[in-house]
Amino acid sequence: MARVRSNGRSARVRVLVAEQAVRRGGRVGVLDVCTAAVAALPVGGAGLSAMSKAAASHPLCSTDDISGQLEELQLTLGEGPCVDAFTQGSAVLTPDLLTGELQDHWAVFADAALEAGARAVFALPLQIGAISLGVLDLYANVPTVLDAGELADALAFADLATLLLLDTEVDETGPPAGGPLPEGGFEDLGAYRAEIDQATGILTVQLGVGIEEAFVRLRAHAYTQGRRLADVAADVVAHRLRFSPDTDPTRTDEET
Repeated sequence: MARVRSNGRSARVRVLVAEQAVRRGGRVGVLDVCTAAVAALPVGGAGLSAMSKAAASHPLCSTDDISGQLEELQLTLGEGPCVDAFTQGSAVLTPDLLTGELQDHWAVFADAALEAGARAVFALPLQIGAISLGVLDLYANVPTVLDAGELADALAFADLATLLLLDTEVDETGPPAGGPLPEGGFEDLGAYRAEIDQATGILTVQLGVGIEEAFVRLRAHAYTQGRRLADVAADVVAHRLRFSPDTDPTRTDEET
């Protein structure tokens, strides 16, 4: 799930990511999270994939050829730390892919990743409540162990990637492009995350479905209406929009 980090660590990570966006000459996006994580941590590359139980998974970005190969390999093979992190909802830390038990557990992926040039892989789920949006993968070309501070930083990068994905316009035709930050900047993203989580919970009651299905319905409505997910969630929470199991979502009289 999206985790609350110390204000100092979160602020530092946000500055690092914003600096990458400035260098790139664009608005802050998940690619900047990956690039900043590589610069700050003892890893050689990073990749991020959008994953869902209800739709096809796809890579969103990678910082180099090796990380790009790792994303494609795991989604194609259906195995690896990325897949396990998404399924289990917790970080999967792999300091050395040559470990015997990992060779057995990921019979195909481990050898393919080693051949691609990766020796260590760290997979961090991008989650909000019970909903998982994808996974941030970090790799190193030598056996590597993240110490407590480095792991905390890695998790903070994953948290920020989660918030940025939530603030991205929904596009079911392909990988979403990083949209502009809200006027209030990074601080508003946390509020959006909480509101999306709250709206999804409301929909589980209105629709009588599980959390994953409720989130899919929320995203689908945002897509069909050409609206940002956070804006649709705000309408649900404010009772301006109500979903029904048998009919299309309807606006209420509270709409201004």
